[in-house]
Amino acid sequence: LRLFAISPPCCRAFSLGFARRFGKTRSWRVALKCLLLLHRLLRSSPEDSLFRTELLINRSNGSISLYPCNFRDVSSSDPESFTAFIRSYARLLDEISNEDNHRARPGPPDNSPEEIGRVLEVLEQIQSLIDRVIECKPTGVTARNFLIQTAMKHIIRDSFVCYTVFKNDIVFLLENMFQMPTYQCCISAFSVYKKAALQADQLYEFYQWCKLMGVCGCYEYPFVDRIPLLQIQALESFINGMWEIKDDDGDHQSPSSSPLSSTAEKVGDEGEEERQPLIKLNDDDDDDDDSWEDILEASVINFSSHGSDEKDEWRIQVYNPFDGKYVSSDPNHPWGL
Repeated sequence: LRLFAISPPCCRAFSLGFARRFGKTRSWRVALKCLLLLHRLLRSSPEDSLFRTELLINRSNGSISLYPCNFRDVSSSDPESFTAFIRSYARLLDEISNEDNHRARPGPPDNSPEEIGRVLEVLEQIQSLIDRVIECKPTGVTARNFLIQTAMKHIIRDSFVCYTVFKNDIVFLLENMFQMPTYQCCISAFSVYKKAALQADQLYEFYQWCKLMGVCGCYEYPFVDRIPLLQIQALESFINGMWEIKDDDGDHQSPSSSPLSSTAEKVGDEGEEERQPLIKLNDDDDDDDDSWEDILEASVINFSSHGSDEKDEWRIQVYNPFDGKYVSSDPNHPWGL
């Protein structure tokens, strides 16, 4: 980086040399060293540096191809495992070089619609980066290789920063999910939150595997907040109900036709049973002429006939714990136990 700062033309020379070396090698060791060097430069260089600009230019004209990556290892006993790791690592660096929004911001975001939209976009990018990190999980003999574990330490520590930013932004998104201006924005926010629940389980298992393999110290790993499925289902039902009763002059999409209602049961109009009345009177035809006063009087008389024998009038009987019928004679056991 000092050389790049002193002599800007060195950025172009490095990009061309990297493209030539990484594009022609068939050894996973050479390819991994190239990617490790590029990873360290991306972590240390600012977003508006000449190095990043030159790297983007070489990627746009096809000189550097990180994704899709055409690397294929022929120098090891398990070429498939090493090839898969190199390609996954290269794809991760390709996304890192595209944007730099996963770095921590100095202050909390405000509640403006523009800020909510920006946070939503950043969360989608971070989720994509976390997917790329999980894809870098080595398999086979690569899991025990020293150079692979060294690269995994850089990958894992970057994921710590991404997940810390992600946890703060996902809480902000959940707090403002019900204040979205349109139904489509609410759908996008819920999709991000729903994917976060699934991704949290995958990231937790990935971190547990890394701890077992000794990648980084156990104290370095952040606590993964896992979102229960019951919360997702309750949130989905609440959002559907909220937008069903909210009048937006027809600008938003109907919840019944949106992806949000995918887990809801579809009930057709055919085959619906007719609802029966709660109180079913006599079926005689002459009962239709009875007035509501007669029905009420008949119900009172019927109720009083099943009541107490002491009084003929009807009354509502309420359980009284101090009534002599229910209280035991023993004062030590007032509930009759």
